[in-house]
Amino acid sequence: EEKRIAVLSVIVQNRGSTEKLNAYLSAFGDHIVGRMGIRTVKGVSVLCVVLDAPASVVNALTGKIGQLDGVTAKTLFSQF
Repeated sequence: EEKRIAVLSVIVQNRGSTEKLNAYLSAFGDHIVGRMGIRTVKGVSVLCVVLDAPASVVNALTGKIGQLDGVTAKTLFSQF
């Protein structure tokens, strides 16, 4: 399966889920090219993660993160 560049956007409204979120990101760390977090504003934190991985890997990570309580995750893939 061909690798693609993807941007994973994560919104965290439940800080209690951050430990599990960070564990997932660490588990997929070999595919992470960059990561940027925005400080908490009005109780919401935002995280952007750039990945270089097959779509199946990116979808697996997005699905795991999206199942966390109070966390929303969406992905945008490159076209190539």
